[in-house]
Amino acid sequence: MDETKKEMLKKLPKIDEVLLILEKQNIYDLAPRDIVIATCRKVVQDLRERIVNAMKKIPVESFPDAAIVAGKVEKSIKGLSNYSLRRVVNATGVILHTNLGRAPLCPEALERILDVGKGYSNLEFDLGKGERGQRYDHVSSLLCALTGAEDALIVNNNAAAVLLVLNTLAQKKEAIVSRGELIEIGGEFRIPEIMQKSATKLREVGTTNRTRLSDYEKAVNDKTGLIMKVHTSNYRIVGFTEEADIESLVALGKSHGIPVMDDLGSGCLIDLELYGLQHEPTIRERLATGVDVVTFSGDKLLGGPQAGIIVGKKEVLAKIKKNPLNRALRIDKFTLAALEATLMYYLNPAAAPRKLRALKALTESVVDVKKRAEKLITKLQKENFDSLKFVLREDFAAAGGGSLPTQKIPTVLVSVKNKKMTASKMEEKLRQLDVPVIVRVDKDEILFDLRTVAKDEFAFVIEGLRQIISN
Repeated sequence: MDETKKEMLKKLPKIDEVLLILEKQNIYDLAPRDIVIATCRKVVQDLRERIVNAMKKIPVESFPDAAIVAGKVEKSIKGLSNYSLRRVVNATGVILHTNLGRAPLCPEALERILDVGKGYSNLEFDLGKGERGQRYDHVSSLLCALTGAEDALIVNNNAAAVLLVLNTLAQKKEAIVSRGELIEIGGEFRIPEIMQKSATKLREVGTTNRTRLSDYEKAVNDKTGLIMKVHTSNYRIVGFTEEADIESLVALGKSHGIPVMDDLGSGCLIDLELYGLQHEPTIRERLATGVDVVTFSGDKLLGGPQAGIIVGKKEVLAKIKKNPLNRALRIDKFTLAALEATLMYYLNPAAAPRKLRALKALTESVVDVKKRAEKLITKLQKENFDSLKFVLREDFAAAGGGSLPTQKIPTVLVSVKNKKMTASKMEEKLRQLDVPVIVRVDKDEILFDLRTVAKDEFAFVIEGLRQIISN
């Protein structure tokens, strides 16, 4: 270590010096002493590491003294009392944006969460019999009615659903899967790794682009516990391809007494082709093939809360429910309340695309999106935004969330250029608002995609631009 770094390390303010300044500023009104001291130590340690790891010489005069360190500590402590998880405006055009929470909940789901959460509930109490009940009963009848399943189970996400099914049906056995279906989704969730964690041995068959029924037939042996079909909901293989359909796999499974699982991933309860979108297999379609169990997500094409939904044959679900791992993966009362409210919309199939925001964004006509964009521009032009230029642009939105990967969804954008600020700087400032607005950036303009911006969010967009201009 050079002498300059040693000298700077010696000049780092002592914790007592920083505390003395903070105490005069009534820091203990914000947090108890132990948290203040721990924060002081962290800030000073961060500075120490910055000195030690610096590749370039740091000017001594620019290094913080005790007062500046105290300011950093105070800012950090104030940050502890600010909510980290917040509402944002999604103006990206990615409808099921995983980083932005995927499907927004419908008003009824929010009302049910509040109603169930503000007091006690009959989560595991049978009101009819006056005895202990099952939490899954609150939605299983609805799911069975909507999908044609014999029984249903809900866990905390689809990865958990896949893990639980594999561990129940193929623990210490082989699960046969096509090489072209060994998917990875966000967060590095990979089918081979989840199989390993479930104590299931992966038996790959076929090739990346072509897997025939005969490949599965050759792989069946006395160690086979499961035949698994994985819907490639977040990518497509096109060109010289072949795959065994689910009907053929079900027939193969029946002939050998082997259960067949279908991981649909995104999961859909309505026919999206009715709205001009690509065909996505529905849960009812898949169950009609005779498959033993289907797994899918609650917060993707279903338009509800995060959940892993398992539907299928009663005897298979009975085994899955008895797995001790189910306890570790079980769903909470708030998710059940939101899921029940979401599913009720599907009792009237035409209502779901109108009431569930994610589905509405997917199925809404581009004409209606354009009308909303025009209304936003009209409102923006009434503001005193002399340095901003607004233009309508046509483009394509995306489903996101590992759904409809090749579907281009026509949309309309509001393009904003600022004569006095770069687009990247505007994007950064919009992210720092009390209600952050997340936008696209294209060269020297920021873009608001109106397919994912609701009319009641216009105020956040306008106020955000207003703050940028005023600053």
